[in-house]
Formats: sequence, structure tokens, C-alpha cells
Amino acid sequence: MTRVMEVLIVEDEMLLAMDIEAMVEDSGHHVLAEAASLQEVKDLPEDLNPQLAFVDIHLANNSNGFDVSLYIQTHWPNAIIVFVTANVSKIPADFLGAHGVIAKPFSHAGLVNAVNYIASGMFDSPPNVPRPASLITSPRLDQRWTERAS
Repeated sequence: MTRVMEVLIVEDEMLLAMDIEAMVEDSGHHVLAEAASLQEVKDLPEDLNPQLAFVDIHLANNSNGFDVSLYIQTHWPNAIIVFVTANVSKIPADFLGAHGVIAKPFSHAGLVNAVNYIASGMFDSPPNVPRPASLITSPRLDQRWTERAS
């Protein structure tokens, strides 16, 4: 893969955030920033422009991933948002506008394959690799791939 995605990680468990960062970088992509709460996301530089955001549902300081997702959609509307959570059943059918979910616990291969799938679709819609079982996609992501391909 020759193109690099810029990734934001929103996770309040520091060790898990570090693991995700290592996996993203092992995939050849760049982590722009990490945040543990909605406020920390709001405090990020205005010129930050993530292409992909991994967002946990339960975050620090009584914040949640749903509010973070809505904030990202407003401030970085082209970012692909993937929830990373053990509480997949709490995600509404419309994913609140997000693009997918990866269930915790996940494997190294599961997250790396999801990153590679998303990167493939980001740069060459639709993706030219099969969707990994680790990634549950929303109808919004499928629509995005279709629109970009036409």
C-alpha cells in the first residue's frame, strides 16, 4: 500500500489505545492523535484532518463515543468512523451516522485487516479486498463506496 491514512484514536483505556496505535502503524498508517474523552477530542487542533477514527463507546469524564462520533461528523465530515466496543448491541441500527464497528476483544489480524479494507476503499472505491469478519459495516459506508465509485 502506497498511501497512508491519518487516524484518530478515541479510547480511554491507555494500554488499549497504545495497542491500536501499534496496529495502525504496523499497517503502514499514521496516528494523528489520541483522546480519551469528548473534551479531549474538542481540544485537538482545528487543522487536524483524520481520515479514519476508531472510537470507543464508553469514554472518560462521563463522555461517550456517540457524542464523539457526532462531533467528528461535524468537524471532519470526510472521516470514516468505526466504533470499537464490547457493547455492539448498544449501537443503533443507523450507527448514528458512523461507518462501522469492531467488537472487543479483537485480534491483531482483525484490526489490521479492517484498517487495510478501509484504506482500500478510501483510496480506490470500492475496496479491492474482501470485508473482514471483524468489521461490521453500516449502510452508510456501503453507500459511500458506491458514490465514490461512480
